[in-house]
Amino acid sequence: MELSQQRVPGCPKRMVHGPCGGVRDDGSCEMLPTPCVFDELNGLPVATVGGSDAGVGERPVEPPRSAWRPPTVLTDLSVPPGDAATLQSTARLLAGSCDAVLVGDHQDRVDFPPSTLARLIADAGAEPWVTLACRDRNRIALEQELRALALDGLATVLCVTGDGRAYDVRPDVTQAFDLDGTRLAALAASLGLPVAVAETPTARPVALRPRRLVHKQEAGARVGALNHVPGPAQLAEFLDAARAAGLRMPVIASVVVFTDQRSADALAALPGLEIAAERRERVLTADDPVEAGIAAAVDEANLLLGMHGVAGVNLSGLASADGVQAAAEIQAEIGRRVREARGVRP
Repeated sequence: MELSQQRVPGCPKRMVHGPCGGVRDDGSCEMLPTPCVFDELNGLPVATVGGSDAGVGERPVEPPRSAWRPPTVLTDLSVPPGDAATLQSTARLLAGSCDAVLVGDHQDRVDFPPSTLARLIADAGAEPWVTLACRDRNRIALEQELRALALDGLATVLCVTGDGRAYDVRPDVTQAFDLDGTRLAALAASLGLPVAVAETPTARPVALRPRRLVHKQEAGARVGALNHVPGPAQLAEFLDAARAAGLRMPVIASVVVFTDQRSADALAALPGLEIAAERRERVLTADDPVEAGIAAAVDEANLLLGMHGVAGVNLSGLASADGVQAAAEIQAEIGRRVREARGVRP
């Protein structure tokens, strides 16, 4: 049985190429109190990429291979929205410890547009990765952002469908979802942008996830950014299944960074993300939780970087409840240690 390329009836995000990453552990939709319409299709093949539906099938324009490569260390840039000074000072702090910084998209706050974020980060001396989501922009607005990013040529764009807004966050504002992450990736690639895409290996329906990542590769993505899994065995299993489905592009594996209760809880609240209980206990009960958290993240990063197909790691998470600078200093120390272990000098 092959799923049609038409939108699956009942999906509030109007997904075409499989489920979003927000499916809850019980198989329910993140936006409605109903089961995910894709969950009952677990184990069945999702539609192949092709045709002209909203960008999929448009011929990607390959960026020059000498001009782009996936980062070995990609670090989340977590700063207050609309605060250019803090964003740039944090980017400068991180720049020497990683190959690129990733700025996300949040359903509960309004920030600068991705094209502006890319300029601010680049001006601060860091390599920008920016997230472009389909929730708050119709297709025209998405095309405008992509053209601005392509004009500047500064950033890799992480194409995602986007989290749905919680019911009490701007209920007066319409959510768009004209496209999903796969079709957005195709549109971005057609403009010559270096495209990254996201996948959550452990989110339901699990059996659809490997092929879904391959669809994004076929749409023009250059690298997959994977959300965290409890351990390397789950990551290896996912990558084996994805390669069997045709995955050729490299992936960036997520490394959770936490040093206190709040930063651990913030990670555990995300769909499909689970921190191994032993690691959580070891860090939070240590005499020096900050050093324990740094050491645990470095160990995980080095382990993942040794796995076949893993080109880089993403230092992800709140890191610390003590504020932006404390969190960035922790991320920077992890990045430095990982790069030193791989023989990379600042």
